[in-house]
This record gives sequence, structure tokens and C-alpha cells, in this order.
Amino acid sequence: MSSVFVDTSALYALLVAEDREHEKAGAILTALDPNRSFLVTSSFVILETVALLQSRIGVPAVRGFQEAIFPVLDIVWVDARLYSRAASALLAATKRDVSLTDWSSFEVMRERGIRAAFAFDEHFAQQGFELLVAPS
Repeated sequence: MSSVFVDTSALYALLVAEDREHEKAGAILTALDPNRSFLVTSSFVILETVALLQSRIGVPAVRGFQEAIFPVLDIVWVDARLYSRAASALLAATKRDVSLTDWSSFEVMRERGIRAAFAFDEHFAQQGFELLVAPS
């Protein structure tokens, strides 16, 4: 079974019909074989997703996330060690447009040997990871 890292950009797109990537996100999720793909994310991605849903869409969207998507995710809880590595990477890179959440995601992926990201954020590709695409 192979693991796929799931980013905030994909989670948000799945849940928000008005998101420009909504249809692509649904197609990618549908194409993933639940018997062959293990969906991994981090506690930082969960926090970021909930914050975006709550502020932009409302609490009912958070409830939908909690009920429909949260249960199928394998969550890596960011601890002090992982936070330290992600913060060090952020400070070393000095890039304003790559968040601490992104750096922690990259660290989780490297640590777990995950090569594929379900994301609509090009920073994953810039870090050498494969972005999943909707089937044609």
C-alpha cells in the first residue's frame, strides 16, 4: 500500500464547491484506490484546513470535514522535534510564500518516504514531490 500526503489545498478544494480545483479534487480522490492508497496528513494541515473552513465558509463546513474526511486520514501529530526541523527549514529558505505548515508537510513526507502529494500547491513539486493529477 502506498501513502499519499494530503495538503490543505486539496482538502479545501474537496469541501468547497466554489473552489477552482473542486472538480479536479473530486476526480483525484475518486481515482485513488482505497485498497492501495493510504491518506496521510499532519496536525498542522488539519489546523490550517479547519481555520480556513471556519473563517471562509462557516462551522457547518468544519462539521462536514470532521464527519466525512477526518476519519479516513492518518494524522501525523507535529511534535517538538518535527516543529524544530520545519522551523529550521523555513528560516534557512527565507521564502515568504512557503508556510511553516508546508515545511512541516515536506518533513513528514521525507521522514515517511512519501513521494506523492494530493495538493494544488506547486511548492510540493518544487521540493521534488509528485503532484497527483486528475485522470483524463
